[in-house]
Amino acid sequence: RSLGMCLCTTETAPAVEQQLPSDASGRTRFITTPIYYVNGQPHIGHVYTSLACDIVARFSRLDGYDVLFLTGTDEHGQKVEQSASAAGKTPQAFADEVSETFRALLPLYDFSCDQFIRTTEQRHKDAAQALWRKLVESGDIYLGEYEGWYSVRDEAFYTEDELVDGKAPTGAPVEWVAESSYFFRLSRWQEKLEAHIKANDDFIQPISRRNEVLAFMKDGLRDLSISRTTFGWGVAVPEAETTAATHDADAPKHIMYVWLDALTNYISALGYPDTDSESFRKFWPAHLHMVGKDILRFHAIYWPAFLMAAQLPLPSKLFAHGWWMNNGEKMSKSLGNVIDPVKLVETYGADQVRYFMISDVAFGSDGDFSDRRLIETVNAKLANELGNLAYRTTSFSHKHCDCSIPIPAELNADDRALLDSASALLTQLREHIDKLQLHRYTQALSALTQDANKYIDVQAPWALKKSDPERMRTVLWVLLETLRSIAILMQPVTPSIAANILDQLAVPAEQRQFSALSHLQLVGGQPLPKPEIIIPRIE
Repeated sequence: RSLGMCLCTTETAPAVEQQLPSDASGRTRFITTPIYYVNGQPHIGHVYTSLACDIVARFSRLDGYDVLFLTGTDEHGQKVEQSASAAGKTPQAFADEVSETFRALLPLYDFSCDQFIRTTEQRHKDAAQALWRKLVESGDIYLGEYEGWYSVRDEAFYTEDELVDGKAPTGAPVEWVAESSYFFRLSRWQEKLEAHIKANDDFIQPISRRNEVLAFMKDGLRDLSISRTTFGWGVAVPEAETTAATHDADAPKHIMYVWLDALTNYISALGYPDTDSESFRKFWPAHLHMVGKDILRFHAIYWPAFLMAAQLPLPSKLFAHGWWMNNGEKMSKSLGNVIDPVKLVETYGADQVRYFMISDVAFGSDGDFSDRRLIETVNAKLANELGNLAYRTTSFSHKHCDCSIPIPAELNADDRALLDSASALLTQLREHIDKLQLHRYTQALSALTQDANKYIDVQAPWALKKSDPERMRTVLWVLLETLRSIAILMQPVTPSIAANILDQLAVPAEQRQFSALSHLQLVGGQPLPKPEIIIPRIE
């Protein structure tokens, strides 16, 4: 599949001696969103990707990992240059303005990012140029002529047989481009890349995306055009290499193909080209690159090939999730059905939106957004199922146990069954996180919450108040202890709601890591704060 037509011979890639990271702790995770393109405002698709990463990052930190969670904005390319011109602004001013709208989502949605990178930062430009030089050094860049179809909106090249009714497969318009271009020897790395994908089942997930990539590669990879000369907004190809290759000081200036520039963010954030830096050695290769399915090819084919050519280790895992529809229709500006992520939080609350988006759809598949479904989910799962359990348990304990955590007597089989279910849940949730079955995370928590609701109905502490006060106190302690487990494990998904429940249980901030689940329990006699309704229904 051509990504820039040229006449060239296919070469076999040399053996890659990958630099292995020095990981002192053995428990580090580098988790990344794609950097978001600043040609338009944020939408819920951006939120969805960041949310998934945030859940994995929060879980990992709570589970004892040293985590670096990276996000940011992609600010170069012809599309940004054109959008800036249409807005009557310089590209930099336009990028500054739009980038800030993405940055504003972080506190709004309680995303726990450690770093926000922009491709207009000097450290990133330096890293992109350093990677270019490395690819020149490896013999993987050469000068040629490009003729073919290019989509400005997608910032992608397409072959004739990929066009659908004269447009890109995405529906974007294409234009015929003919210009001098540098090429990356993508064909040279096909065999090694294909072997890596087949040898590592987890490298591309879900399996449908892995199969899609392998099918795309079947027809053979052709070399990739990686520079443009028809616009100027981007990272300049290093001048010395350009002049040496063309022997012409008056040759047009080459700007890096936006995807070579953008993909480099994952290592520029770690200090590349200084691969001996503490940050790089600690966090590379990435534990997880999370992307939408529309940019799978760039991350599953181009990026690994660039890394192989630069003799850098490949990321451990790439996951491409599905799209969100709006009541069955694809979201688009022309249809006027794009959902504003800011208004969504203002209407329903950040944790409520977070819970709905991660629980409503099998993660990896396409989802259908509707306000009705969000309201139903929040009311059923958060307000009724969890909120009512928390309020009636804490309020009953506060009222009938001297405003403190009850002191339990000997536990019976029913008590132990519920507590054992709570104790076993962390292992199950680890598996869901590792397999990125994020929707199952909330399902498992919901199942435990339902068990706790059944337990309180069967044990009926209100009836035990007169007949057996000691048993009442034991039942309430079991319920509060189960709530502690639920709240600690809910922190990755609904951090504010979980924190409020733990506050109601008087659990100190330093006792909210996952390690506290097995090593600590609620202490009878500890004062309880005045109970409050934490999760109101949406009316």
